Amino acid sequence: MDKKSSLAALAALGQETRLDIFRLLVRSGADGIPAGEIATRLGAVQNTTSSHLKILSHAGLIRPERDGRIVRYVADMTGLRDLLAYLMEDCCNGSPELCRPVINAVTCDC
Repeated sequence: MDKKSSLAALAALGQETRLDIFRLLVRSGADGIPAGEIATRLGAVQNTTSSHLKILSHAGLIRPERDGRIVRYVADMTGLRDLLAYLMEDCCNGSPELCRPVINAVTCDC
């Protein structure tokens, strides 16, 4: 990931509704959630939710998956991994033990 892509991802997550959408999709796992259901769960307007989904998708943090006539959105864990890797690229200036708490916090047993 480069600086421009990381700024797009951070900007996408820097808005309250988009952060809520992303966290909801992370919790949903590989099954994802249909676009209309995302709006319903968050109590948001579908048009506005659609715009937020587009921004998150362009930032590489979520991806749409077609299921017949339904479009499900899924958190793109590769995009999240790439963002975290970019942010920690020069971690701890040669003292990786200082980064261990961060690595432990973002590691799950999924």
